[in-house]
Amino acid sequence: MRIFAIRAEHDPSNTDIAYLFYYEKEKRFYIELPDDADLWNTPLILSSLLKRGERTVNSYWSKIWVQQRIIPSDRQNLGQILKENGLDSYDEFKLLVLSEGRCSQDDYYVSEISQDDLPKEFLDRLQYKVEDVIPLAGKSLLVFFRNGLIKSCELQPILAADYAFSPLLENDSYFREVGIQVGGYGVCWGDQLAISDCTLYKTGRVIPLSQEDFVTFVQQRIVTSAEAAELLQCSKQNIDDLIRRKKLHPIRTSPKSKLFLKSEILQRLWK
Repeated sequence: MRIFAIRAEHDPSNTDIAYLFYYEKEKRFYIELPDDADLWNTPLILSSLLKRGERTVNSYWSKIWVQQRIIPSDRQNLGQILKENGLDSYDEFKLLVLSEGRCSQDDYYVSEISQDDLPKEFLDRLQYKVEDVIPLAGKSLLVFFRNGLIKSCELQPILAADYAFSPLLENDSYFREVGIQVGGYGVCWGDQLAISDCTLYKTGRVIPLSQEDFVTFVQQRIVTSAEAAELLQCSKQNIDDLIRRKKLHPIRTSPKSKLFLKSEILQRLWK
């Protein structure tokens, strides 16, 4: 991760207006605005988000801000410009660094800093990013946050309020494909549908369980087909037969293995 302070040339105090985070492997940009961000000093393209009370700018609008500050990809003499700057291909991040994020429309520029240079406000904000997520029944998610909290997030009202989320409401399989946005900035379903970490944190209900507790549960209470066969002192073929007869219910199935709750396996021994 690379971090840049966004500053204004005309500001004698050299105040950091915002911070740009770049995740190199995934090539994703995110902008974080201060809690006390001034609407008049905030870059115009981001001011509408600020009016809505948003301090974390999603990857889409962050990328748009970057693209406005570099040579456009459809520039007629692009090949020559890239060659003159020692670039083999069009790279938004490298072009941003070369220009220091300066453009003719305003006097903003970017300056690279380390994470240690971030104010405490932003270091604290990073602790609310998403570490892991598990889909639950009823359009809910179990969300693990970087600060150690685990929250149950009921998404039905959020999904119902936006037509774009209708595929998630109508298709449970699609809903279960939930993933984590780069940097933990929220959860997502592909590149088009996402819910921010801030929304999840605000609306979620704290579960009295730590991530360490959950990991311990998985390590101790989830077994494979081979382990199930060993516990029941039978063959894997017997395990498959129990599944076919609906006497065992795998919680996850793959072409090579199945996972079970250890409690269900042990209960077979009681019968």
